[in-house]
Amino acid sequence: MTLAASSSRITVALPGGKADVSAELIAPSSPWAFAAIAHGAGAGFRHPFLLGFADALSREGVAALRFNFPYVEAGRRMPGPAAHAVATWRAVHDELSRAAAGAPVFAIGKSYGGRMASMAAAEHAIDPHGLVYLGYPLHPPGRPDKARVSHLPDVPQPQLFVTGTNDPFSEPHGQLEDAVASCRTAEIAWIPGGGHSFEVKGTRRAPAEVGAELAPLVAEWLRRGQPAGGPT
Repeated sequence: MTLAASSSRITVALPGGKADVSAELIAPSSPWAFAAIAHGAGAGFRHPFLLGFADALSREGVAALRFNFPYVEAGRRMPGPAAHAVATWRAVHDELSRAAAGAPVFAIGKSYGGRMASMAAAEHAIDPHGLVYLGYPLHPPGRPDKARVSHLPDVPQPQLFVTGTNDPFSEPHGQLEDAVASCRTAEIAWIPGGGHSFEVKGTRRAPAEVGAELAPLVAEWLRRGQPAGGPT
């Protein structure tokens, strides 16, 4: 399959003024869907995991747009206010929707990037066909009392939680299952042995390879449009 890559800058309207963020699109010649892909808190849009995932997703026929949040663009390590991330998701989703020209548009995020997408959807800042969370950070490791789930029932779109069975951000599993059950339409895809970045103890795989292995599962869910039968 022939793929085309292009770089761009997307202008984000922040409370304190405008900011431009970097983005890269990789797309097949005739995509059947478009997906915006956000990075985790400690990595930018060129992290090998996201590169591998986006490349493999595009080979499934989905145009994949990776982008930075403003704090990464500014060279900072710690995420900025949630409102900045929501504003970024709004700008990216609007930009991708124009490029999609009526094709389905999805929001995908690794950890923090996925949580920010869910907040943007809950606030109706974005209206994707569905959302996919690659390692949703249910709570800080070891702190299930600090669950980040109150907004999830307000997300109107279908949601897919791709989660490793050894992810310390999603233990106990029952807590995540209860959160997903509270959603309007959602399901979990458990990755056996996977940690928060889907690494498996005792095996050595490059992050790009790990990301690429998740793409077929995600693409199949995107094709379905929404989960069948509710939470699993």
